[in-house]
Amino acid sequence: MACRTQYHCLYPPKKNRKSKPPYNWHLYKKRHLIENMFAKLKDWRRVATRYDRCAHTFMSAIHIAACFIFYLKE
Repeated sequence: MACRTQYHCLYPPKKNRKSKPPYNWHLYKKRHLIENMFAKLKDWRRVATRYDRCAHTFMSAIHIAACFIFYLKE
């Protein structure tokens, strides 16, 4: 399966590298935003430890935490 799929480099190359492989700057920026959102969600204890038993209750906790993070813009 890995042979059929085509992978793209998401991280920018080092500045001192002689032959720099191409990378998509926009994908890198979107990936960085998503990683930051997960890092902020992990600050919420209820979401990080997953106290909820049901999946729909856990998803509602994630939605509430995401709304707080979005509106407060810590």
